[in-house]
Amino acid sequence: MRNKRKILILGSGIAGLSTALKLVPNKPLDGSGLASGPSSDFEITLVAKKNLSEGSTVYAQGGIASVWDKDDSFAKHQADTEQAGDGLCHPDIVSLCVSEGPARIRDLVEWGVNFTRQSNKETATDYDLHREGGHQERRILHKDDLTGAEIERALIKAVKSHPQIKILENATAIDLILDPTTGSCVGAYILDTKTNHIKAYPAHSVVLATGGAGKAYLYSTNPATSTGDGIAMAARAGARVANLEFMQFHPTCLFHPLERSFLITEALRGDGAVLKNLKLHPFMKDAHPMKDLAPRDIVARAIDKEMKRTGAAHVWLDATHLGKTHLQSHYPNIYTLLLKLGIQMERDLIPIVPAAHYTCGGVLTDDKGLTTISGLYAVGEVACTGLHGANRLASNSLLEGVVFGSRAATHILELLSDSKRNLRTPESLPEWEFGQAVEIEDQIDIAATWYEIRWIMWNYVGIVRSNHRLIRAAKRLETISNEVKHYYWKYKLTPELIELRNLILVSEKIVECAMNRRESRGLHWNVDYPMRDDQHYKRDTIV
Repeated sequence: MRNKRKILILGSGIAGLSTALKLVPNKPLDGSGLASGPSSDFEITLVAKKNLSEGSTVYAQGGIASVWDKDDSFAKHQADTEQAGDGLCHPDIVSLCVSEGPARIRDLVEWGVNFTRQSNKETATDYDLHREGGHQERRILHKDDLTGAEIERALIKAVKSHPQIKILENATAIDLILDPTTGSCVGAYILDTKTNHIKAYPAHSVVLATGGAGKAYLYSTNPATSTGDGIAMAARAGARVANLEFMQFHPTCLFHPLERSFLITEALRGDGAVLKNLKLHPFMKDAHPMKDLAPRDIVARAIDKEMKRTGAAHVWLDATHLGKTHLQSHYPNIYTLLLKLGIQMERDLIPIVPAAHYTCGGVLTDDKGLTTISGLYAVGEVACTGLHGANRLASNSLLEGVVFGSRAATHILELLSDSKRNLRTPESLPEWEFGQAVEIEDQIDIAATWYEIRWIMWNYVGIVRSNHRLIRAAKRLETISNEVKHYYWKYKLTPELIELRNLILVSEKIVECAMNRRESRGLHWNVDYPMRDDQHYKRDTIV
């Protein structure tokens, strides 16, 4: 009897959960007549940094983009994706992602996701489809304005029903482990944050599904877990990362002292809400032919420009004309939260600012989610697949997570099920060594350093950049990096120190990518190179 094939999945959002579900036995979901999971000689460990539901997926409001309506087409979805990507999307990746979308939507429904319908009828054609900025058609499947929470609920329930999937919560991955002979990824060191015990977890395949790096910035819509962990671990292990200069800033984050990370879904603007400056002028009509439905990067830059031009701390989003009944029925979560803050959407304008939202670059992968390190996969926001190019089309993120979760799982099953392959069983891994490390006396240095990194990134590597700002950021981050290395070797590891170590490395990689792209394209806007340069830079930035 052969040893169990061990699969380690780091991350519990839509990408990690869907990968796990595609690795376990289940009835056919795609009409192929083939089982979608392996036999019982596979052992899957799913690792969550906090509790299982904490991560970016649960906070996704808008929905998941897929061709569903008879008037829509794969060609239209691909065209919209490539238009937003500003010349850097990989057409083959876009094609496979949009064409596999409907099948992956059916997976989600099979796993228990209840998307909002137009009526009480049970036919699939009755799903209520939103339209968002950059989309020609209505193709956003959603669950009211809490789509991510519904997807997370259903997938967690499905994962917990499979005994083959071992769930490890409150566990922070530290570093990947490579086989010194082959260079393949054979596991990871993981800190149990409840016991402070560090253990080496062996694996034949490791899947990074750790999300993005929005917390590198002072203002972000991301949860506290989005500290670029997977990108940093992969980079330290020698994997290639790409396109990190393309950080998407969500145009409409609520500007309020009590809710600094609450985003206002783009579906509101798709529904007719209008951006206005403090003098109530609808300034997007001066910025782009699509006005308030322009791609996110254009809208975010227009808001940033308007705020800097007028000295305002925010702009307004006006949804008053949509009416109370419509707003309450279509955006119940947003309506309720704003009401608690004293804002009535049918009467009051909503104060908003842009905020770091989505990491379009990440760990470089192929069309199966495989990185440049054998045995290591990356799926979801942590990855750079070629789908988003220089700017992500709204609601393509959940789609990418479930599509590449499925593709990675399929490749892992094919690889590990091949009886002819001589797979080295990574059972004996070196234990973690604390050396001379001592307990951290207090967290003030880590907290202050964290804030300094985020302040530098926001002011020097934000929505609008310049050579001078990037050079200044690089120099200051190098100094901070040396301090963080000192902390790392001096002190025993804590979750906060692990995140700080990851955050500084990812920030340096973002700056490196930004300095290597001497043009303005998509989400990367440099005032010293204001034009797009297809002759020299119509390519990924790989470091």
